[in-house]
Formats: sequence, C-alpha cells, structure tokens
Amino acid sequence: MTTELTTPATAGIVADLVALVGADRVDTDPDAIRAASVDRWKKYTAVHGIFDGPFPAAIVRARSVEDVRAVLTHADAHGLNVVPRTGGTGTEGGLETAVPDSIVLDCSGLDAILDIDETDMQATVQCGVPLAVLEDELAARGLTTGHSPQSQPIAQMGGLVATRSIGQLSTLYGGIEDMVVGLEAVFPDGTVARIKNVPRRAAGPDLRHVVIGNEGALCVVTEVTVKVFRRPEALDFRGYLIDDFAAAVEILREVVVAGYRPSVARAYSPGDAVQHFAHLPGFDAERTSVVVLVAEGPRRLVEATAAGIDDVVAARPVTAVDPALVEEWFAHLNWGPDKIEAEKATMLRDAHLGYTTEVSASWSAVPALYDAVMRRVREEFDRVDDLTLLGAHSSHSYQTGTNLYFVYDYDIRCEPREELETYHRPLNAIVVEEALRVGGSMVHHHGIGKYRAAWTHVEHGSAYPLLERLKTAYDPRGTMNAGTIFPLA
Repeated sequence: MTTELTTPATAGIVADLVALVGADRVDTDPDAIRAASVDRWKKYTAVHGIFDGPFPAAIVRARSVEDVRAVLTHADAHGLNVVPRTGGTGTEGGLETAVPDSIVLDCSGLDAILDIDETDMQATVQCGVPLAVLEDELAARGLTTGHSPQSQPIAQMGGLVATRSIGQLSTLYGGIEDMVVGLEAVFPDGTVARIKNVPRRAAGPDLRHVVIGNEGALCVVTEVTVKVFRRPEALDFRGYLIDDFAAAVEILREVVVAGYRPSVARAYSPGDAVQHFAHLPGFDAERTSVVVLVAEGPRRLVEATAAGIDDVVAARPVTAVDPALVEEWFAHLNWGPDKIEAEKATMLRDAHLGYTTEVSASWSAVPALYDAVMRRVREEFDRVDDLTLLGAHSSHSYQTGTNLYFVYDYDIRCEPREELETYHRPLNAIVVEEALRVGGSMVHHHGIGKYRAAWTHVEHGSAYPLLERLKTAYDPRGTMNAGTIFPLA
C-alpha cells in the first residue's frame, strides 16, 4: 500500500480482517481503495484521478452472511466505520468513506438467486444479484419484477432496497418499497433479522421499513424477496407536445387521479426535453414541453388505459407524436457500462458534465416549485453562463403528487477539484431548499447520502427524533456508514 493511503492503524485493521474472513476476501489494492472512497457524486474528480480521501483501510468482499456478520461485529467492537455497498451506483455520496480507515463491505459476491416461486409470485435473491440478471431469469419464465431504474444494467438488489429505489415503470408497479415482501438484514451487534414473506399483516409497525431506505446507516441488507408479475401482454406508447410545462404536468395529474395507471407517465419541460426530443416534428426548444405515457399489461387493460388517456388529452391543445418515436426513445433510456464510459470520455475531452437533483411535492405545489428553481438558478447562480442545459421532468406520479427531476448540464471552467463546490453543490442546494419551502421532500429516490444530510432535520421536522432513535437503537456505537442520512457533527 502507498503511504498516502495508509494511517498507523491501517496495517492492524487489515491483519484483523484477514484473520476474520481470509486473505482472499480482503482487498488493499491502492487503485481499488481510491475508487471505493467515492461514489458518482464525485465522478468528475474521479475521472481525473483525484481522490482526496479519507480512504478506507480495506475492502472486504463478503461471500456469505457469516462474512457480513463477522465484519460488522468486529467493527462494532473496535470502533471502526463500515460502508456497505453492492452495485456501486450511488449518486449522493452514500458510498463515500467519510471516516479514515473505514471498512468498505462489498456484498456483491452474495449473488445467488435462491428461489423463484411462480405460484406465490415472488423471487428470493441475495443482495448482490444484479437486477438485470434476475430480470433475464424471470423473462425466461414470462415474468418480471416491474422494477426498471435507469441503472438496471448494473444495479444490484441490496443497493436498490437500501436506497429506496424507484424504477421507470413506477406508476404501475410502485417503488421498491411496494415490491419487497420480506428480507434479511444484519445489524452491527451481529443480529441477523429475517422479516418473513407474507402478503400483508397487521402485527405492529411494518419492520421492513426500518431496513428499506436505511442506506447502510443502520444495517446491511443480505437477502430480499420481491413480488414478480407476468410480463405485459401488450404495450401502448403515447407522446404529446404541448406549449406549457404546467399543463403537461396537469395531464399526468388528470390521468392518475382518474384511476388509470400507465407504467410510464412523464412530462418534460422545454429545457429538459431538448436533450431527448429535439428531433420530433414540431418541437420548439424554447416552448415545447413533452408528455410521454406508456400503458402495459393485459391487452384489455391496456386498451382501457389508452382510451382514458385519449379522453384526458382530447381537451388539451396537444400535438400527438408518432408512437414509434416514443418507443425508440424509451428503448435507449437506461445507462450501463457503455454510457458510463462515454460520459467519462466526454468529461475528459470537453470538460462538460450533467447532474440531477430529484425531489417531490404535492400536485398543487409543483408549478411554484418549478418556477422558483428556474428563477433562482438564473438570478443567483454565479456561473449561469456556463449552463448548457437547465430543466426538469416529472417521471413518478401518485394520487397526491409527483416528483420533479431537475437536470443541469454545464461547461466546467475551473480546476477539476473545484467542480463540485463551483457548480453541483449550489445548484443542488437551490433545488433542495425550494422543495422544502413548498412542503415537499428534498429527495424522491436517490437517497440522502452524505450530501443531503445537512437538510435531514428540516426534512423530517418534529419527526426527526423518531429517526434519530432508530440510529441510537440499532447502531449505538456509530459503526454504520458515518455521515449518511445522519449528518456528522
């Protein structure tokens, strides 16, 4: 190990870990250590080879629940910090090591599909199973989880549960919290808790939700059982152009509150739509918003949903889009290794980057939230001339409201190490502050991580002590993922 990655305690920690799980499970390669110290929040500095630490002592590549338990209990007894990870697709600093000589607990090696039950319509998998692998196995049986985040090609099941993930088909299938039937988790005191698989129960508070969304700050998800569904018999793609973003969002609201559940329900502002739909006939980058709706499922249900959409849009000044163009767009929405490598090349070649901040709000608050963010960015952000794209889209809707996914791309005219403080942090802060101001949530699905933790108290308000007591009860020594969800003092 190189000196820059070493503290006096490092060698002792590594030796103890080797004794616990074996040398083949403990990785101290300097490049791996650097990469494991960050997640995609620091993607621009990482692509330039800038890693400022603090660095983990080692990466433990667990292969069993007993490995996980051994590492957690050892860390808990010796005052060490543990950062759990699986697929590594986090974007909010949740996988960053905020404490020197942390242990990165990589659980991607727990990768067995344990059971697919076609009678009870559920699949049980270990935390390191890639979602794409599970989907391929289910597809061969005519089934699906219905979970389709853009990270699907590389995301793994434990991380999806731990971050309270959502997928592109959520209006029909729900978020990961709606799909989880039961699970297994390991806590820092060594408790291995199994929450059994039942369709519903009224036996006290739902303990699944202590684990779902805990972001590794309370425990490690090692196994999960999720619902599965029959693959859709039919698909119907719809797209519309309309000259007002608030009206575009209102179309989503009317469709959803009328009781229809398209799998995809999206509305794009002009600034966001331009990166996806500029090729559409009639699209005007200055004024055109885009609505995308996809119905899927049994053919009769799809036909009824499509008819309901027709009823909603009939009263609106919309221009219909060729369904084939909508289908083509959707087929290329996910990002995986190829797109990540292309993004890295763009960052290095062009000093150009795009980020997002996603929040949620009630239907009535959405127009004011959108307008306030756009105004504040244009009036207050001191590098506004560097922005090459600014907009938002709604992509996950509910009976009571929706999310707004703000997007901002910029040319980077500063040193790589200064990028986050110059661009991403101030833009992210504006979106978060305005969402909280209108009574919304500061985060819809990416998780709090370490970089939204400063607002955790405001997010939860008078309920914050309930959250804080979970940390005190389940991780009293502060072993788990320091700085994530719960801000460091």
